[in-house]
Amino acid sequence: MRVIAFHNLKGGVGKTAAAVNTAYLASQAGISTLLWDLDPQGAASWLLSDDEEPDARKLGQLVKGKSPIGSFIRSTPFPKLDLIPAHHSFRNIDIKLDDADNDRMLKQWLKPLSEETSLVVLDCPPSLSRLAEQILRTADGIFVPLIPTWLSLNSWEQLTAFAKDRKIKTNRLHPFFSMVDRRKSLHRDLVANKDLHLPEGMHTTIPNASAIERMGEERLPVEQVSRRSAAAGAYRDLWSEIQGMIWR
Repeated sequence: MRVIAFHNLKGGVGKTAAAVNTAYLASQAGISTLLWDLDPQGAASWLLSDDEEPDARKLGQLVKGKSPIGSFIRSTPFPKLDLIPAHHSFRNIDIKLDDADNDRMLKQWLKPLSEETSLVVLDCPPSLSRLAEQILRTADGIFVPLIPTWLSLNSWEQLTAFAKDRKIKTNRLHPFFSMVDRRKSLHRDLVANKDLHLPEGMHTTIPNASAIERMGEERLPVEQVSRRSAAAGAYRDLWSEIQGMIWR
């Protein structure tokens, strides 16, 4: 089983869209995939659920060992793609992790899934926190969407500094440019000079596109909203690049 995460300390950078589309493409490739929506805002849960309010259990039941992780899993409309939906109790996860005083709790929670799940995708809340630290220790790859701006590049430096401060290797952190608007000169410049400004960056860039915005309207992955769009092609490229990193 492989575990990947989409994380950024900033919100509004296309993190959930990347997580949902990657999970969907993995499942369509025949990989048994679980998307865990760790963000209490629950955007990924809303996109992938038929219900207005997905049935979800309180995280405290998992932390206390009263419920196995499998009892939190819900199906989605898509074959081979399951979901652990967000719950408002997730906003207290850092307090619960502090109380548990276990740096490997997230890894322990995921371990029982390995027999039936090949890929776990974590959609993470925007923060540098105890949960973020556990994600950095657990995931085989952490994929970090960045809008091509100086502030966003600064947030990348903050994330890598956070990892180094906790003695976590940064070679599993993979930034990529997201919500790229080529009408903006700064976006064009930073993308064109990626090797200078973001040498660790992935090759794939995700555009700022109407097809991605329509995900919220139709509650579908971009592949189903507009398969021939540049956005759908970009997410296919992103998934291909991720595969090469985590299964090499």
